[in-house]
Amino acid sequence: MRFVVIVMALVGAAVAGASSSEPAAAVASCGRAGYSYAGFQATAPAHGVRADVVALGDPQVESGHVAAWVGVNGSTSWIQVGFSAFQGSGSKLYYEVNRPGVGPRYTQVQDNVEAGSRHRLAVLEVFRHPGWWRVWVDGAAISQPVFLPGSSGRWRPIATAETWDGGRRVCNLFSYKFGRISVAGRGGAWRRFQRGYRFQDPGYRVLSATNGFLARAVRPLPEKPSATKAPVAAAPPAESTAEAPAEPAAATESSSTDG
Repeated sequence: MRFVVIVMALVGAAVAGASSSEPAAAVASCGRAGYSYAGFQATAPAHGVRADVVALGDPQVESGHVAAWVGVNGSTSWIQVGFSAFQGSGSKLYYEVNRPGVGPRYTQVQDNVEAGSRHRLAVLEVFRHPGWWRVWVDGAAISQPVFLPGSSGRWRPIATAETWDGGRRVCNLFSYKFGRISVAGRGGAWRRFQRGYRFQDPGYRVLSATNGFLARAVRPLPEKPSATKAPVAAAPPAESTAEAPAEPAAATESSSTDG
């Protein structure tokens, strides 16, 4: 997980456009080298952000990680909460804090989060304590207050999916839905999230949805195979002269679930 600022997104676009070492098709299908994003930053600073977030399928991570989170950040500090998935592991609930002089600290909240599980995720400034923030999951505070200097009333909330390629050119796949997104004013009064800058790196899409948006890879998640039994063969007629018993019917596999 990593912080996002608009300046970095614009610089990243310029660098990717100037690069001639990688085919344009690879960039278009797999995102940028390093980090890629699909989401929104709010139009104005706020004192908190919250959203319902759900993974619409199991992420496919070839290298590095994928994540979907809400949070706030400055140029070198941040606090965020969301879903994460790493190569060889399933989805998890986590939060991460990066404080000056301390560095990023990743905390796992829940392991093995099933696709389709919806969670209400929030980062909120502590009432009457400017610059102090807490993480909330499903209405419960799950972190201690964290002080982030210079954050109060200055940082714009973000709701986004991200992927990091782990230093390899791969196509990590994900599909997340963000719903009922809102931001907090001073004192904790919630209001609608107003979309500002759109993060949409090559190979990923941000699509409008009811009460929110979808963040997904252009390539769809693979279908889940499910084993089903083939119909049992009819017994041979009574007058059959075959001496060997009939072989049992073989099981077949079919794909029935759209990831």
